[in-house]
Amino acid sequence: MLDIATGIATGMEYLHQGCNQRILHFDIQPHNILLDYSFNSKISDFGLAKLCARDQSIVTLTAARGTMGYIAPELYSQNFGGVPYKSDVYSFGMLVLEMVSGRRNSDPGIEN
Repeated sequence: MLDIATGIATGMEYLHQGCNQRILHFDIQPHNILLDYSFNSKISDFGLAKLCARDQSIVTLTAARGTMGYIAPELYSQNFGGVPYKSDVYSFGMLVLEMVSGRRNSDPGIEN
C-alpha cells in the first residue's frame, strides 16, 4: 500500500514540477489510479486537467472541478477565481485516507 501511495505522489510531483508546463489534474481519486501487474500506480483521466505556467501558483477557474469527497474545500467554498495548484494534494490526502482506513471518505447516500 505504501508503494502505491508513493507512486501516486511521485506522479503528482512530476505533473506539478517535472513538466515544462504545470499540469493540474483536479480529479485524483481511486477510479483514476491504474495499477500494472507489479502494482505500480499510474495517474489517468486527464479530462478535467488544466495546464499552467510553472511559475504560477494560482490558477483561474470558473467552476468547481473534480469528484465530491476529493475536491479541496477552496475549490467549492469560494466564488471561484484563483485556486492554488496544491488542491491536487488535498485529493491525494483523501485518497490515502481511504487506503489506510479501508472505507470511503464520504457516502453520497447520507445527508449531513
